[in-house]
Amino acid sequence: MEQPPSSPDQGLIAYKVDRVLDETNTDTKILVLSRQDGQSDTFPIWIGAAEGHAIKLALDTTLTPRPMSHDLIKSIAEHLNVHVRRIVIGDVKNSTYYATVYLENNGVERTVDARPSDAISLALRTNAPLYITEDVLARRNTANLDLWLAKQDKNSMNQQEVRES
Repeated sequence: MEQPPSSPDQGLIAYKVDRVLDETNTDTKILVLSRQDGQSDTFPIWIGAAEGHAIKLALDTTLTPRPMSHDLIKSIAEHLNVHVRRIVIGDVKNSTYYATVYLENNGVERTVDARPSDAISLALRTNAPLYITEDVLARRNTANLDLWLAKQDKNSMNQQEVRES
């Protein structure tokens, strides 16, 4: 859907992908974003295993024998001279986050709704910046978040050690 363009710095905080963790009780992953301005703040998003794998491939700049879906989208955009300008996580409803991909072609900006995991996977492949709105940051539940993420990190490292043994 096309929406009116908004200023890229109006109420937006820049984030980057910090890591992808295994959720120990389910077959999901936790995508952990961190602020780029140096402030200590993490923003977790629960995503599916396949989406987590796609993001890990992009983080590691792993080339696959055949293009993954996000690589295909990137290739199509490049062939059509469409540029991914930014990704914005701009809404949260019932603990589900919503993202928008801002595209530009010939000076015209358009937007496309996306799941945050897909938008972020595309952003990693196109070097597009990632933002979260101040409104979404204010509405998230952060009670005991740092302690919980530290526990997840520890469990993830323990699982990695078991697999390597």
